[in-house]
Parts: sequence; structure tokens; C-alpha cells
Amino acid sequence: MLRPDTMALTALFGLLTAFGPVATDMYVPSLPAIGRLLGADTSEVQLTLSSYLVGFAVGQVVYGPISDRLGRKPVLLMALALFCAASLLCAAAPTIETLIAARALQALGGAGAIVLPRAIVRDLYAGERAGRELSRIGAVMSIAPVIAPLIGGMVQAGLGWRANFVVIVGIGVFATVAAWRGMPETLARRSTERASLAAILRNYRRLAGDRVFAAHLGIAAFSYAGLFAWISGSPFVLEELYGLSPLAFGIAFAAACLGSLAGAVLATSLVVRLGLDRTIGLGTLALATGGLTMVASLALGWPPVASLVLAMVIYHTGLMLAMPQAIAGAITPFPDCAGTASSLLGVVQLSSAALLGTIVGHTLGQSPWPLAAAVAAMGCLSFGLWAASRDVRTASIPLLSHRIGKSPPADAGSPTISRTASVRGKTGLRRQGPRRGRVLREAIND
Repeated sequence: MLRPDTMALTALFGLLTAFGPVATDMYVPSLPAIGRLLGADTSEVQLTLSSYLVGFAVGQVVYGPISDRLGRKPVLLMALALFCAASLLCAAAPTIETLIAARALQALGGAGAIVLPRAIVRDLYAGERAGRELSRIGAVMSIAPVIAPLIGGMVQAGLGWRANFVVIVGIGVFATVAAWRGMPETLARRSTERASLAAILRNYRRLAGDRVFAAHLGIAAFSYAGLFAWISGSPFVLEELYGLSPLAFGIAFAAACLGSLAGAVLATSLVVRLGLDRTIGLGTLALATGGLTMVASLALGWPPVASLVLAMVIYHTGLMLAMPQAIAGAITPFPDCAGTASSLLGVVQLSSAALLGTIVGHTLGQSPWPLAAAVAAMGCLSFGLWAASRDVRTASIPLLSHRIGKSPPADAGSPTISRTASVRGKTGLRRQGPRRGRVLREAIND
């Protein structure tokens, strides 16, 4: 089993959380070809993206709460098995309707690969330490959207769109074996609450009623929705409006994703020096700058492909500065239901992204303006929410921002790894009591 605070475990987390980008970005260069070969129009092809996000959101409703009760690892392995089976169905889909349904099933499996690593990170770390680990995972994950469209473009050019899903199956099988062999069980104390819909909704209401959680959730949701507007709209803008080939589109898409890698690397050092909130602020400023740059490029008639890609480099950089820290700020106060908190984050993120992607898909015609307007709106909303909610988040900073401390060893006699919080010297944080709508924390001696 891999040990905490090792690059090997971080790399495994990165591989698992890369499932979303891989399952989407690898076949994005094939979207126009899928429409031609399956006799589908643009809006129907867009539904293969939107159905994936809806399935991803539905899967996240249940994975977190179930993992709080049954443990992280068994639930993760079941999710990965479903992902692999559904990816095979995607490869064999005879109609666009079958592909849309298979993508939803693929997403139901892939949802576990992003919910559970985030919950595991919260099992092991908190505060800035959790933010740094999520940024490291983001740095590993950021390689996927750079490589995936390049591979997807080459596979599309040589073998066609179905071969892309065969490659995804291979990646899924590899990740399943790696998780089975190397993933530790990190849940130290399993929830005794009955896993019912009423209990899940009750915990969701408790989380949603926390203003600090809601502020961080909004930033994560807006920023991700802007990214998905680009993912869903860029193939048609760059290939059909500006005439790029699938391979050239893959190169342009990968170039834009280099910003994610830069942002993730920056965040791993900035979050320790500046703290969660200031790093989020820098990230949301970059999100707004990227979106407004895209609008300006169209208004001023700049070279279209280069200017759109440059704008998304800036947006991607801001995304990886802001989103991992926003997730850490949201889930840190809830160690007793980290899986449920991770699920609610994912549900809201992906539902908003699916909605915006659908809107962009239906409004794109012979103009790139719907894409640019969506990206700019999400960037500005992210920055505006960060600025408007500073008073709420500032009150929580003394409790959420702590210096990095080492993780304690596993509990004696227990096969699981002990849940820990970041520490200041020998002080840790633990959540106390079941009060709704607020988090009561107290410092205790280690």
C-alpha cells in the first residue's frame, strides 16, 4: 500500500481525478465526426457531453455518503468497474442515442474517481495542507488535458472516433489495478448513520446552510462551468468556424490546457505563503481576466485562434489557482462527513457546468460570441463572489488556515490510516457536535 505524503500516492490520486478530463478531452476532437457518422446535429452531439456531466452529478450524490459508511476503497473499485464497462459500450454505440446513454453510465462510474480522492485527502489533511495536496493532484491531473486531445486527434485521424473509447477503456483498467494494489483505506471512523435518502438530504442541508461552505462552493462551481463552456463549444468554433483539422484542434486545445499545469504548480507554493483565501483571490482575478480577454479579442478583431487560446491559458491558470483551494476551504470544516461534502461540491459543479454547456451548444451558430460570453461571465462571477463574500470567509481564516504539519502514523492495531488535520505546532482541529448550519471547532493538544 502507498503511504501518505508520498509522490506515489499523489500520482495515483492524480490519475484517478484525471478520469473526467480524459473521458471528455480525448474524444472532443471527434465531436464533428461523430455527428457526421451517426447522422446527428450539433445539439445532439453536445448532449454526449451534457449527459456525461449529468451522470457525473448523479453519481456524486451517492458516492460520498456511501463511502462515509462503507469505506473509500471498496466504493472506488466498484465505480471504476462501472466506468470501464460503460466505456466499452460507448465504443460500440450504433446510434447517437445509445452513445448519449452510454456516456451517462460512463459518468456514473467516473464520478467515484473524483469524489473519493477528495474525501481521502480530507481524511489525511486539512486547511492549507489539503489545499497544497489538491494542487499537487491538480498538477498531475493537468497533464491529462494537455495530452488527451493530442492523442484523441491522432487516434481520430488514424482510426476513427470509436478507437478513442477503446483507449479510455485501457486507461480505466490500468487505474483500477493501480487502485486495487496501492490505494489505502483512509476512513478511520465509519458513519453509523443509516445510508438513506433522508439522511443524505439532511446532511446536504446542513452543509448548504454553512455560509463558508456555500461561498467556496459557488467559486468552485462558477469557475468550472466556464471551463466546460470552452470544452463544449471550442470544437465547433475552432474546427467548423475557423477551419482547424481535428489534429490541429487537439494541439490548440492542449496549448490552452498548459495554463492548468502552470496554475497548479504555482498554487502548491503560493498557498503555503499566502494562505487559501488570497490564493483563491489571485485565481479568480485570472479567471475574470481570461474571460474578458476572450471577449476583447473578438471585439477588437485579434487573430481568432491564437487569441482564444491565449485567453484560455489565462483562464486555466486561474482555475487551478482558485478551484483546489476553494474545495479545500469547503470540506476542511467537515471531517465527519468529508465524502458527503465532496459529493455536494461535485453535484453543484457538474450540474451548473452541464446547464451552461447545453446553453452554449444550443446558441452556437456562425458566431463564437456565445462561447466568449459564457467564459467571461463565469470568470467575472467567480471574482465577484470572492470579493463579495470576504467578510464570511475572513471570519473562518483563523480556523481554516494553518501551517503545514506532518501526518501522524496510522492508529495502532488498525488497518486504516488515521484521519488528521493540519497543525500549528502541536495544535489540531476537530469538529465537535452535530449543530446544523454552523461549525464549532476547538483547538486541542495533540
